[in-house]
Amino acid sequence: MISAHDWTTQTTVDRGVLDRWPEYRVWLVAADDVDASRLRSTADDMFEHALAAARTVDDVDAHVLRWQDAYRDFGVKPRLARSSIDALLRRALSDTGLPRINVLVDLYNAISILYRVPIGGEDLDRYAGPARLLLASGGEPFHTISHGEPTTEHPEPGEPIWVDNTGITCRRWNWRQTTRTAIEPNTRRVGFIIDSLDAPNHQGARRAAEQLAEIIPDAKLRTIDAIGDEPC
Repeated sequence: MISAHDWTTQTTVDRGVLDRWPEYRVWLVAADDVDASRLRSTADDMFEHALAAARTVDDVDAHVLRWQDAYRDFGVKPRLARSSIDALLRRALSDTGLPRINVLVDLYNAISILYRVPIGGEDLDRYAGPARLLLASGGEPFHTISHGEPTTEHPEPGEPIWVDNTGITCRRWNWRQTTRTAIEPNTRRVGFIIDSLDAPNHQGARRAAEQLAEIIPDAKLRTIDAIGDEPC
């Protein structure tokens, strides 16, 4: 079991990712004891605010377009798979709408939409060691659900993946999370990953991370840049 402090300070991004996408930055927010019930009202308000904000945007966001370009760079067309923020915005605007999941997931989905950045959430009690973003070899295991049944898949070689010591935690950068580390209603120890290609200032990701850290009690906050580590 890894602490919030160790998860944020020990998480790394491989040089191969930064060499290929030098404009990439990541923010990490984590906490060891979160009572989701105390955040329900905040999550509800932010979720409704995010849905309303999504409906006011006429043009495709420039940061979303950068993620579409990045996916094409590693061989995935937008119609096949989309970054999490791209998918969230489309679902928010669809006839069926964006479903509610649980308090913590609804909270980070709302912040993701409000600031137009991909955010992933992890249950640190189910996480094995720190996180690492790397380019896949193709043999890494990815535990997911297919047609209602548990299954193990594998990434394409060269695909950006988040991994822990057990296997893949998120495929295609921020496309789909493993069921193994997903946040559940009773999750108390959480880690959030905020991805950004919005160079040079990365204002959306920074503001999203700061808001998460403000809402989550005793949260740890850190960013990793292309040169080294920047404590926040």
